[in-house]
Amino acid sequence: MIDKIWNIKSKKIKEETIDEISKEHHIPRVISTILLNRGIESEDIAPYLRKSMADIINPMLMLDMDKAVERITNAIQSNEKIAVYGDYDVDGITSTALLYKFLLSLGADVEYYIPDRKGEGYGINIMAVNKLFKQGIKLMITVDCGITAIGEVEFAKLQGMDVIITDHHTCKDRLPTAAAAILNPKRPDCDYPFDALAGVGVAFKLILALAIKNGLKTTDVFNQYVDIATLGTIADVVPLLGENRVIVDKGLKILHNPKRIGIRAIMEVAGVLDKPLNASTIAFSIAPRLNAAGRLGSAATAVELLLTNDESRARELALLLDTENKERQQTERQIFDEALELIAKDPNFEKKKVIVLAQENWHQGVIGIVASRLCDMYYKPCILISHTNGVGKGSGRSIKGFNLFDALTHCEKQLIDFGGHAVAAGLNVNMSDIDSFIKEINKYADEVLTEQDMIPTVDIDCPLSERSVTLENAKLLSKLEPFGMNNEKPVFALAHAQVMNIAPVGADNKHLRLRIVKNNQTINCIGFGMGEFAEFIHQGDTVNIAFQMDINHYQGNETVQLILKDIKRK
Repeated sequence: MIDKIWNIKSKKIKEETIDEISKEHHIPRVISTILLNRGIESEDIAPYLRKSMADIINPMLMLDMDKAVERITNAIQSNEKIAVYGDYDVDGITSTALLYKFLLSLGADVEYYIPDRKGEGYGINIMAVNKLFKQGIKLMITVDCGITAIGEVEFAKLQGMDVIITDHHTCKDRLPTAAAAILNPKRPDCDYPFDALAGVGVAFKLILALAIKNGLKTTDVFNQYVDIATLGTIADVVPLLGENRVIVDKGLKILHNPKRIGIRAIMEVAGVLDKPLNASTIAFSIAPRLNAAGRLGSAATAVELLLTNDESRARELALLLDTENKERQQTERQIFDEALELIAKDPNFEKKKVIVLAQENWHQGVIGIVASRLCDMYYKPCILISHTNGVGKGSGRSIKGFNLFDALTHCEKQLIDFGGHAVAAGLNVNMSDIDSFIKEINKYADEVLTEQDMIPTVDIDCPLSERSVTLENAKLLSKLEPFGMNNEKPVFALAHAQVMNIAPVGADNKHLRLRIVKNNQTINCIGFGMGEFAEFIHQGDTVNIAFQMDINHYQGNETVQLILKDIKRK
């Protein structure tokens, strides 16, 4: 249990500013407060609320888009063989399916290739380039990868194969300039107005640009492929602002009644078909099943699911992914337990600000999930490494205030290679260098992380009175959906409530059911993963709670329910 700091964001906003925004945009004060908390300026509020196609940026504004469109058009007209080279996570899977399917619709001679996580690892590799070249591929288009593949792109060019890179990962100092085009809104020389697209978002912009080139109606193409783009955008946990917000909002509307056979099958197997759908449903029910393909088996299974028009095959693939997801969960539990044992044996664990654990033959497809769990549990950046024959492949997750990509850049002398983002990254390391890597990354953490940084915070939009905890207000918050990174579901605080009833519930008493009362108003709460709070909070205690307002649907009735984020006993 970690005592969290509550950051009441509304304290920093003047009351008159809230009133001005409410009046100008005809919205309630609580909505104005939340928008101001998120740094959304007055001129951005209208597009934020309307989530309109008008706010989709012209794809031709992305640097090298004209080159990419011209090269792909020439390849199609010349009947050259094209390969879409993807990645094995949901972002890469959806990017592959989206671009492959659209190129097919243009008459391209196209196939797709996704590297094997265990045998090949992330990104472009020489073996795959050779294989594709021998198959007669003249143009390779990467999706969700390639921005750091300088040598591999040069090798492909020497073989007579052009490469177009579409990626969204952080760029290093050098770019793979041997490529025919590099589409990445994070390029330092790219002036595209929105740099937070997922990999599938960049691929989506490419097909919209190709639609313009081919005289197709872009709104039709947008609506035809936005469901696939939505899956990858949510799964990759990119900020749900700007274009991402429009993509996900439009995509969720289509996914409420999915037309794509494979998506309908996986939703049915997951038990979410015909139920209220939001970004969380995709993130916690659909994405893990699609991800399971690339984690334990072949990601091509998930790509096939998104592409198939055969209902019986879709059902078969969806059940296979569901089975693989259950196997993934079992493997995850095993690695998590082994990681806890390593932590318990480390006498210097408390002194280290970064968790780095290495074990032979940990499943590479699962260590990233376990790293995320440990990161949340201890509130420390965490890197898990699986090693074989003296070489380790690692996956890391980070906390607020510690840019993992910058940290790995600082430690690049100890690494074979690395890539990723501020909060998630992958690396390869010689095990002979592992001790020096652990020492160096912790030395870096000592320099950039303060003791205050190591205490988790709960960002609270504003305090609420019990009178504001209503079904009407819970529904009002839907104006702010879709929720996700940088547009999280609002968190509120309620002070000085009395505990009527508290009990751990669920398997292993993992969750918490709480009933509180204030000024004769009784409120029901649920705390997921908070069962241990029942050990030190009791009936009759006075508490402050941090919570999200939710709507509970049961037997046709709707009631307001609070999702607990933290409890403090007064």
